[in-house]
Amino acid sequence: MSSPWFVYILECANDRLYTGITTDVSRRFREHATGRGAAFTRMNKPRRMLAFTACPDRSQASRLEAHIKRLPAQDKRRICRLWLLAND
Repeated sequence: MSSPWFVYILECANDRLYTGITTDVSRRFREHATGRGAAFTRMNKPRRMLAFTACPDRSQASRLEAHIKRLPAQDKRRICRLWLLAND
């Protein structure tokens, strides 16, 4: 059985949001925080991980990521609140 993929949303120092996918959320946040992540987070320093959710495979994670990236920031923040409630 393969490990799950995660879709995550970061909040950057300038209040912009970044959405990505990974198999290891902690490692990926460290990469973003140390400038080894995406170009976006090298220019917009990540402040914190807002939330993440698991997907069964990379394909589904990629589709969800693409959908979220098209949303306005307020909707992305709403999704984060829902993900956090689902994990309580």
